[in-house]
Amino acid sequence: MKKFILSLFVLLAFTCVSAFAASAKTIKFVQVTDAHLSASSEYSVKVLKSAVEDINSLQDVSFVVFTGDNINNPSEENLKLFLKTVKKLKVPYYIALGDHDVYKANGLSKVRYFDMIHERNWGMFRHQPNYKFTKKGFVFLIVDGAKEIIPGSVGYYRADTLEWLDKQLEKNSKKDVIIFQHFPVVYPDNAESSVKTHKTYKVEQYQELIAKHNNLLAIVSGHFHANSENMENGVYHISTPSLLTLPQSYKVIDIVTTKEFSPIIYTQLREFTVKQEAF
Repeated sequence: MKKFILSLFVLLAFTCVSAFAASAKTIKFVQVTDAHLSASSEYSVKVLKSAVEDINSLQDVSFVVFTGDNINNPSEENLKLFLKTVKKLKVPYYIALGDHDVYKANGLSKVRYFDMIHERNWGMFRHQPNYKFTKKGFVFLIVDGAKEIIPGSVGYYRADTLEWLDKQLEKNSKKDVIIFQHFPVVYPDNAESSVKTHKTYKVEQYQELIAKHNNLLAIVSGHFHANSENMENGVYHISTPSLLTLPQSYKVIDIVTTKEFSPIIYTQLREFTVKQEAF
């Protein structure tokens, strides 16, 4: 009889664990931001190569997202080198634009930028800077705030971009959404001295838009080269330092959601060693 009760307990425990696993959604991904790669800077190339090698050593990573200022100056030479380097990643990667990435008059428009990505990464079939992808039940949105006509360090989320974002949040109202972008809409802690030059134009419009929706878990950004995380109106705002900031690091993010509990977001600023010889 005792043996039967013990077996029944084990069965019930296994059933509870299985039910929890079935109801939980988990995902792990990496954010790399402000790599500022330049063909004329051997150091920036070594840093990015070393980051790629370190990311490849991690387990259970679903994808990598580069949240802008991927190159230091908008040129095809720099972008080709960047794409050649990140092609070594063992998992899919996605790209957002920053203020250093595009300049139409210099020959690297947003269209040309994403055409070059598509030519070298067939898995990333989008040709526009605003796009959606899904992984493990989560919806991820890349939102573009870069300017290509008169580039500058002030972010600008155009009216058509905000309209697209509003529709995506509404369309996916029953799903958990995470946004990736370069320019934050909640500024990092201790960034007062940089806000005048690095602010987001009419940031209140963006903030009012996301306040209408309750399915947004987090906004992940760069731009300020700062490590900061703030919760505002139920949205977790994550800001990450430049890949070139000492000590070199990128961010590993885990998200766990269950029906019974609020979503839990774990972040780790992972430091890595810059190797003299990387692949």
